[in-house]
Order: sequence, then structure tokens, then C-alpha cells
Amino acid sequence: MFDVLVLGGGINGAVSAACLAARGAKVALVDRGDFASFTSQQSSNLAWGGIKYMESYELGLVRKLCLSRNHLIRSYPSTVQEIRFFAVHPKGFRHGLWKLLLGAWLYWVIGSFFTRRPRVLSTRTIEEEEPIIRADLAAGGFEYSDAYLHDNDARFVWNFIRGALNYGCVAVNYVEALSADKKDDAWHVRAKDVTTGDELVVRARVLVNACGPFVDAMNEKSARTTTHKHVFSKGIHLIVPRLTASHRVLTFFADDGRPFFVVPMGTRTCIGTTDTRVDEPTTHVTSEDRRFVLDNINKRLRLDKPLTEADVVAERCGVRPLAVTGSGSSKSGSGKGASDWTQLSRKHVVEIDGATQHVSIFGGKLTDCLNVGEEIAAAVAGLGVALTYPEARWFGEPPAETHEEFLHQARLMDLDAMTSPRSSEKLTSRLWRRYGAEALGLLEDIRADRTNAEILIEGAEYLRCEIQQAARREMIVKLEDFLRRRSKISLVMTEAALRKAPGLREACRLLFGDDADARHDEYFARPGGAAE
Repeated sequence: MFDVLVLGGGINGAVSAACLAARGAKVALVDRGDFASFTSQQSSNLAWGGIKYMESYELGLVRKLCLSRNHLIRSYPSTVQEIRFFAVHPKGFRHGLWKLLLGAWLYWVIGSFFTRRPRVLSTRTIEEEEPIIRADLAAGGFEYSDAYLHDNDARFVWNFIRGALNYGCVAVNYVEALSADKKDDAWHVRAKDVTTGDELVVRARVLVNACGPFVDAMNEKSARTTTHKHVFSKGIHLIVPRLTASHRVLTFFADDGRPFFVVPMGTRTCIGTTDTRVDEPTTHVTSEDRRFVLDNINKRLRLDKPLTEADVVAERCGVRPLAVTGSGSSKSGSGKGASDWTQLSRKHVVEIDGATQHVSIFGGKLTDCLNVGEEIAAAVAGLGVALTYPEARWFGEPPAETHEEFLHQARLMDLDAMTSPRSSEKLTSRLWRRYGAEALGLLEDIRADRTNAEILIEGAEYLRCEIQQAARREMIVKLEDFLRRRSKISLVMTEAALRKAPGLREACRLLFGDDADARHDEYFARPGGAAE
């Protein structure tokens, strides 16, 4: 029997498991799909303090998120880094430029002056620094800072799962919780391996429901009644060829008045997002969504030719689970803020049922994930689970000494000389950012066989040894797990290009052995997959 069973392997479940396992609890985690395969893989890759919430005077939330952002930047200096937001103020906007600039300065102050200071942008400055922007539509602008994830959000989540495993957590993907019953002072969760159909029962003293948008559905299965419920906001992003070489986020106000972003993504650009109220967690990108994003960006940028659907390399579509009180029905419109949909708070809420030793996590943002882990550990300790190492550090990059040892070994190997001339980043930086201390094992693989330093999938910047390590240590069940979540290959390559990419079949053999052809064909046969 486990001390704690965590249901859901998105960001909330991942940090909960990592914190609890590091501090000595006997933890299991199950997810009915792959880890981070729902909302946690659909973000804009930004860790931001929520400047938009200042308009609704949620200064306490902004302060908390800014401090959480700062904490992430300090803890993950290679992965979460400050990035400038280049915000354009349109003519005739509902708020004057100086009011917004004052807000940006207040945002900086609330964030403890942690980032570079804001500055005002004249239309001339906009034209000089970002000539792609249609400055003729602007009354000026301002620049401020937030943070950005260099690798994709799902990879960030996976690293917490990997950390939990290192501390003894039993984590499994593609296992669905079918029911949960409290009896004999323990939770009995009936679960099914969705790949084989086999069923099992997992017992735990405490049950943590971290199912993201499916928290309410799981609580129904376990007969839990909660104060909070979820309503859903759909957000989509389109990924297109790189629009500007500058490494900053271009920020506009869309036709509906909401912030609208142009986010760098390596050789690509991510544009969005929408904010559409929906009734169910499962959503898809509609032609109307695409038109909204493309129309908004085409109006605001000087392009040789307007972007069309033919330019879309990949799409991201997910729901934001928003915590509300009352019935929480998105159909009935109940819950706080229903009168103004876009002003609903994005804060997370942890509900604890002491009588049944049950915890539910509602809402949440990637920015606030470290706080969620700490809160869940405190909640579980309050329910009687002994955490024998209550001060154990469970997050962050390895110590500086480990990083220096990696760099020293890499210099002796002249590792950066192996970097593709088309790469925008040194190989040492990339490997450390993705793998931390595990990158030392990759150096050993390369020393044993220099072909392990070859890029296997051209255009993807993933080495043969990285794919070998993914097969050994990253719980890859389906090809999509690697292409979409352990990496961001499917976000920067079209499926047609990926299908033709030299090395993909070899990558499948490394990942799946004798099942390589079946996993390859399964990926391209799924809904939306590229045809032969």
C-alpha cells in the first residue's frame, strides 16, 4: 500500500509526486494518457506573473505569480529565462498608453524589481527595432519582462516526473483510474492499463486528484462533493515559420481587447491565443479559431504576403480549467466572474477533505507549480502521512559543481565542435538544459561511439544518444510521446516533412525495437496524421 496515490500526470500531479517522494512519502502516480498529454502540453511556453490580472485589480495574485516566476528563473536558469515583451498600444485603445506604462512599472515593482525595468516605446522606436510591426496603427508602446521556457512545457513537466522516479515514486502512464472507494481506512482505486486492458487495484492512505480539467469527473467517480468546480476556457496557438529574428515576445491587443502574443519558438513562431468558453475539456481547433488568429496577426504585421492556413506548421489547442465556486457549470454561467468571462481568475485552489483523506487541485498555472508542490506536501502531512525529510529540495537544476564538471568534460571532448553549423545554440548548452546531471551519461555515450553525437532526425536537433536515452529512461510508449512531449519535434516540423525525414525509422527502432514499424504507422494513422 502507498502513502499517497496521485491521479493525473500534468503539471499539478507531477510537482505533487516529486515533492512528496523527495520528502520520504511512498508515492504512486497514474495518468490515463501520457504524462502532460492534455492541458500541460498546450501552453504558450511562458512563465509569467499575470500582468493582465492587474486590470481586474487582483494585485495579490499578481504578486504571488511574480514571486513564483522569479523563483522559477532562479531555480532553472538554463530552462526558464527572462524574455522581453514588446507591447504595442493601438490607436483608440480603451486604456491610454501612459496608464499602461504606469501599470508595467507597477508590475515591475510588484515583482520585486527582479527583471529588467520597463521602458516606453515611441512609434519610431517600434519601426526601428521591429520593422515587421505596423507602427502606423500604434500610438506607441512599452516593453517589460516576464519569462520563457526554452524547451516545451511538456518536457518541463516530464522532468518533475523523472525527479519523482529518482526518489522512488512509482509512476505509470496509460493507466486509467476507473473508480475510487474508501474502505478499511484506505483508498482502493481500480485502474486499467489502456494498452493491454489489464486491470489492477492500487491502495493508498491519501488520494490526490490532480486530473486537471477532469478533476470534477474523477470526484464524481469517487463520490466526492467539493466547494469548487471547473469551468473551461479554450485557448489555441498556431505555429508558423519564424516571423522575426529577434528573441522577444511581440504583444498586441487583439480585436476582442485581450493580449495577443507572437512568441519565438526556435526556427518557428507561435501565435495566439484565443479565450473561448466551452462546456467540455476535450476541444479542437476550428476554422473560426484559425481565422481569428490569422486575421489578428495579418492586421498587425508587415508581411510579404498574409499568413494563411497553408503556413501553419502545427497547432496547439487546450482548455484552461478555471476554479469557481457553486455548481461551476459553464452552461449555467454560475460561479465567480460569470458576468465577465475573460476576468475569471486563473489562481489554483487546493481542497482537503480530512475525513476521507482526499485532496483535489483546481485550476493552476505552470508559473505557480512550485507552490502547488509545497501546498500538497503540507496538505498530505496534515492528513497524517509522515514526511521523514521535510526540508528536502525537490526542484531546480543540479548544483554549480555538477554543471562545471559537465562543461569540463565537454570541453575536453571539444563537444561544441560537433554542433551543426545551422544550430543557433551550442550543443553543451542544449544538452545541459534538457537533461541536467543526466547529460554526463550522454557524454559517456559519445566517448564510446562518436556516431552517437550525430543528429538523427534532420531539422530536429536531437542526437542519436538522446533518443537512446529517451528509450531507456523516459517511458516512451507511443511515438507521439517522444515527438510531442519529451521533445518538440512535431511542433517545428510538419507531419509531411517528418514522415520523409531521414532517420525517423531508425529513431523508431531505437525507441521501440521490434515494434518500430507498428508505432511509426500508428502515429501517422491517428486522426489528423499526414497521409502517405
